[in-house]
Amino acid sequence: MTEIAPARRRGLADEVADRIRDAIFSGAYPPGAQLRELELSAALDVSRGPVREALLRLEREGLVRSAWHRGATVTTLSTEDIAELDSLRGALEQLAVQIAVEHGTDEDIAAIGDVADAMARAEDEHALVRLDIAFHDAVYAAAHHRRLDEAWRAIRCQVHLFLLTRVGLSTKDYLAHIPAEHRELAAALRARNAGVAQALFAEHRRHAFEILVGGAS
Repeated sequence: MTEIAPARRRGLADEVADRIRDAIFSGAYPPGAQLRELELSAALDVSRGPVREALLRLEREGLVRSAWHRGATVTTLSTEDIAELDSLRGALEQLAVQIAVEHGTDEDIAAIGDVADAMARAEDEHALVRLDIAFHDAVYAAAHHRRLDEAWRAIRCQVHLFLLTRVGLSTKDYLAHIPAEHRELAAALRARNAGVAQALFAEHRRHAFEILVGGAS
C-alpha cells in the first residue's frame, strides 16, 4: 500500500495570507510595493516560513508576483492583464445577471440592494471598493450556481486589485459615481429585466475599463 505523507498544518500561513491580503486591500501595500519576508515576519511576529507560504498563496491568487531580482511585489496590472480580467469578468457576470434575474429570490435581490445602499455610507475609497466587491458577491450568490460562483472566486482578488488600480488613477471619479451606479444596477435586478440589467452591468464595466486602459497607456 502506498504511504501518504502526513498533512502539514497550514493555519498560520492562512492567517498570514489573510493579514497581507487585507493590507493590500486597505492600501498599505499598493501595486508595485515590495513584500519583504523579513519585514513581514517581524511585523506579524511569525517566522519566515509562514510568510513564504502566504506569499506563494497570494501569488496563486494573482495578488503577488515574484522575480528573482526583485523578490515579491504586489501585482501591477498590465494592459493585457486588464483586458483579460475585463473580458472574463464580463462573460461570467453576464451569465450571473441572467440567472439571478430568473431564479434569485426576493431576499437575494434585497441583499444586493442593501449592499448598494451601504455604498453611500462608505468611509473612504478602500471601504467602497470592498463594498463594490461585496455587491458582485451578492449577485453571484443570487444566481445559486455553484460552479459559476467558484469561477468568480478564482478571479475575485484580481478584480479587487483591478478596482484598487482604478481608484489609484481616479479616486474622485470612483467616489462620485460608484454608489449611484450600483443603486441603478440593483434597481434593474429588482425589476427582473435581464436585458436592461445586462446592458447596465456592461456599461458599468466599460467605464472602469476605459479609465484603466487610459491610465495604463
